[in-house]
Amino acid sequence: MPLWAARFSKETDATVNDFNSSIAFDSRLYAQDIRGSMAHARMLARQGIITGADAGAIIDGLDGILADIERGALVFDPAAEDIHMFIEQELTARIGDAGKRLHTARSRNDQVAVDIRLYLNDALEALLAQIEGFIAVICTQAEAHCDTIMSGYTHLQRAQPIVFGHHLMAYAFMLLRDRERLVEARRRMMRQNPLGSGALAGTTYPIDRHFTSAALGFDGPAPNSLDGVSDRDFCLEIASALAILMTHLSRFSEEIILWCSWEFKYIELDDAFATGSSIMPQKKNPDIAELVRGKTGRVSGNLVALLTVMKGLPLAYNKDMQEDKEAVFDSLDTVKMCLAAFTPMLETMTVLKDNMRAAAAKGFINATDCADYLVKKGMPFRDAYKITGELVAQCIASAQTLESLPLDAYKAKSGLFDADIYTAISLETCLSTRISYGGPGPDSVRAQVTLAREALAAGDHKNR
Repeated sequence: MPLWAARFSKETDATVNDFNSSIAFDSRLYAQDIRGSMAHARMLARQGIITGADAGAIIDGLDGILADIERGALVFDPAAEDIHMFIEQELTARIGDAGKRLHTARSRNDQVAVDIRLYLNDALEALLAQIEGFIAVICTQAEAHCDTIMSGYTHLQRAQPIVFGHHLMAYAFMLLRDRERLVEARRRMMRQNPLGSGALAGTTYPIDRHFTSAALGFDGPAPNSLDGVSDRDFCLEIASALAILMTHLSRFSEEIILWCSWEFKYIELDDAFATGSSIMPQKKNPDIAELVRGKTGRVSGNLVALLTVMKGLPLAYNKDMQEDKEAVFDSLDTVKMCLAAFTPMLETMTVLKDNMRAAAAKGFINATDCADYLVKKGMPFRDAYKITGELVAQCIASAQTLESLPLDAYKAKSGLFDADIYTAISLETCLSTRISYGGPGPDSVRAQVTLAREALAAGDHKNR
């Protein structure tokens, strides 16, 4: 029988019980629920609201329940309404009336609000470590390919010369911002402790909310009891940060898929991180990258679901808010799974340097450098741009490249051209002369790797 059944003259319909129950997904909060209850019990005894003996029995009983759950001796009852009632009923069955006193001066509304914050705090610590490991692998690959020339793209058309390490480091900095967003969301989430807000209006008992806040790792108590139990903006913020992170992983996945194709053949995935076909024996498919790209949709969808759940709710708590958990849990689980597969896939891939270099040589990606050559000799950029465009068109018509075009053809367009044009437009020169901060040259990429590693070292994910 539910703990709240005293008000009702009929038993709840079995269909309603099933529909109302959340233990199938909130059971993962068991450790945090027990931790919050222990802090609450200690506070109640400290304030003289319950006896020290009762608090001791409660804490010992909760310790036993935690141990039994973790060793598999206690199985969650699917008939229980939620994890909070399951643990309280189990506690009362074990220690008697003392267990019934645990819920003094609190509601399930503030109980679940603190539980989910504690769970997400723990989950984010583990996820942040994964993100940092992924960034470290990107940095290692980028450092190994500071001199690997490739074409940079815009509109998926070859554009200007870069090195492969520069391309990889773009994702490292995206992931560093993702990490920063999650660290900041975690920090905000743990500023205000909802425990003690009650159902919505606090309590008449002389509780010490600062004590429970310190015991549970919060900066302090939530200053408004309505806000403490009724908002899930921390779930929205975390879901948003995870959706952005997955968008970055999806873009990276798309490029890996392209680079693996025979049309690019820039990289080769390790056999352990690719799959074959049931009918085509020649196939080697980048399924991990495709699944990451696909799973991005569900993480983005979870964010939209959470925003939709919260958008029309009056204060304070509403049962709609039970829908917060499955969405944010699924987003966390999905991101963790994607990083677990993506990281070793990236770490073990083979980079086909010669293919990258050959493709870069064919794409007129040194055309801007040809125009800059004329600008440095005094020609206005727009005039230099026009002449270079005409030279490119001439090369295409005659199946040549800017490197193979005869000097006479250059001089016919402008007397400013001389034999040194060939040095100026070599891909190596194009890279070495790009000296602006953050550019694609080898030295710049090494500096970027150092910067990213320093950011990882300085921003310990355990520091909220």
